[in-house]
Amino acid sequence: MRIEPRANRSRTMDLGIPVLSAVIALAFAAIPLIAAGANPITAYGEMVKGVFGSVFALSEMLTRATPLIFTGLAAALAFRAKLWNIGAEGQLYLGAMAAVAVGAGWLDLPGLVLVPLIVILGAAAGAAGMAVPTYLKSRFGADEVVTTLLLNFIILIFLQMMLEGPLKDPMGLGWPQSAPILDQGMLPPLMDRMRVHSGLILALVLAAVAQFMLARSVWGFRLRAVGENAAAARHAGINVNRSLFGVAIISGGLAGLAGVSEVAGLKGYLTADLSPGFGYTGIVVAMLAGLSPVGVVIAALFIASVFVGADSMSRAMGVSSFLADLVVSMSLLCVLVGGFIARYRIIRSGTGRAAS
Repeated sequence: MRIEPRANRSRTMDLGIPVLSAVIALAFAAIPLIAAGANPITAYGEMVKGVFGSVFALSEMLTRATPLIFTGLAAALAFRAKLWNIGAEGQLYLGAMAAVAVGAGWLDLPGLVLVPLIVILGAAAGAAGMAVPTYLKSRFGADEVVTTLLLNFIILIFLQMMLEGPLKDPMGLGWPQSAPILDQGMLPPLMDRMRVHSGLILALVLAAVAQFMLARSVWGFRLRAVGENAAAARHAGINVNRSLFGVAIISGGLAGLAGVSEVAGLKGYLTADLSPGFGYTGIVVAMLAGLSPVGVVIAALFIASVFVGADSMSRAMGVSSFLADLVVSMSLLCVLVGGFIARYRIIRSGTGRAAS
């Protein structure tokens, strides 16, 4: 047998693979549920109830999805240009540190000025975290997978130093946490007595803008050209390095906004455990979405529903909430296998017939 690229890729297949992957992942996840003595149908019913059973549950899912939309967009746009940003976790913390540095009382400004300033400087800090690996890639040929990944650990060490130093809350009784952001610097909530905040609106707007720019702008065309074939794009007159720097700034900025949304929209102060891995989960979101900004929103809602629903199922049935990690992992594996099937077909040698 031999493997050949498909001449014409089916649009239906491209759209159906993520949906089918989610269904298959849930089917595989039923196996450990049965082994644990739980009824899969009842368990999944509890998951759905835990997400859509009340306004509070739905708001919690949207709250969990907000940073995933930001980090998913960060990964999706960078991956479109074959710029492998694995550093969204560190860039998230850079954005959060910038938000605290500006909003924790150092500048006593009105909310109409302070909130936009926090958002802009948080995005700028995240962008700086991606600009350095991109410069190393374009100037010295350094592998951005390695540099962005290792930079995550450097940023976390720097964060711990800042929380024990300049950013430390003098009223925190010695705990390594930052001073709280001023009330006028917090992102406005969307519903009373709920945690969902206006960072969600910002994430949705940026996803729509990114979709439009990719599909309808010259910038999007150049980005896709660089991602498809950088040598051909350079031959056609496209400045590849400039395109890479442009998407790096946007990607890092979006990851920084994830940190801003968590610290200025939800928690109010910064700790070293602000993110449970939103930067890394954003990569899964981007892959499930097929690197589509609109798909990122859908994939983020799905993954957030799995995590929030699994917590509810765990409380109701005594089943481990780590089932959510299994579903997300299986979804990614199924998407990777499905993507391979969508791009290639297997030809039986000697027959000329496609096996799949």
